[in-house]
Amino acid sequence: MAGHSKWANTRHRKAAQDAKRGKIFTKIIRELVTAAKLGGGDPDANPRLRAAVDKALSNNMTRDTLNRAIARGVGGDEDSNMETIIYEGYGPGGTAVMIECLSDNRNRTVAEVRHAFSKTGGNLGTDGSVAYLFSKKGVISFEKGDEDVIMEAALEAGAEDVVTFDDGAIDVYTAWEEMGKVRDALEAAGLKADAAEVSMIPSTKADMDAETAPKLLRLIDMLEDCDDVQEVYHNGEISDEVAATLE
Repeated sequence: MAGHSKWANTRHRKAAQDAKRGKIFTKIIRELVTAAKLGGGDPDANPRLRAAVDKALSNNMTRDTLNRAIARGVGGDEDSNMETIIYEGYGPGGTAVMIECLSDNRNRTVAEVRHAFSKTGGNLGTDGSVAYLFSKKGVISFEKGDEDVIMEAALEAGAEDVVTFDDGAIDVYTAWEEMGKVRDALEAAGLKADAAEVSMIPSTKADMDAETAPKLLRLIDMLEDCDDVQEVYHNGEISDEVAATLE
């Protein structure tokens, strides 16, 4: 299957992400703790924890740091009152947006999320308003590689689809619970991925123009700046031409 641009990825990655590494690590640690508390400390028996471990390693977190987080979750921790909350809404240009949060205070979190939408011309929706447009999948990413080799190994390992982008990047899609198994099989075949994470993949895309694209990116930035927000997913697609005007 062919793709267009990595701008089309469900989850926008900011160029300035490195500057926020501390906040990113804090959010990953929170997810590691919560996943271990709810499902145990063995990643092989806990798909949510395995996904969190893969994300931690993709972001260059040390094994020591992530193991300490898992131990905190198994042993009980101050984060024990955290709950997963999913918010849905509509962003600029009619984009569908899903926000995954971990919070110990629903009122605080919903206020911050609603504020981000209102500041960018969007609005927070009700449960189910956009969720039907997304499917939860594992995404294993290669910045470059041999498409035929990766596709053969991925499909043999149980992957659902392989997408090649115009810039040579390749994404392997799996059932989210199977992502760790497929990644292990790819590594055993000598194919080391650059990243692996669980994502929400949209069934339809909303094309962004030069007016709506900056507003969508501002919404994403504001949401990701919220401490309680773990992930932001959307179906906005920014073409290479529009992206060039944003640089």
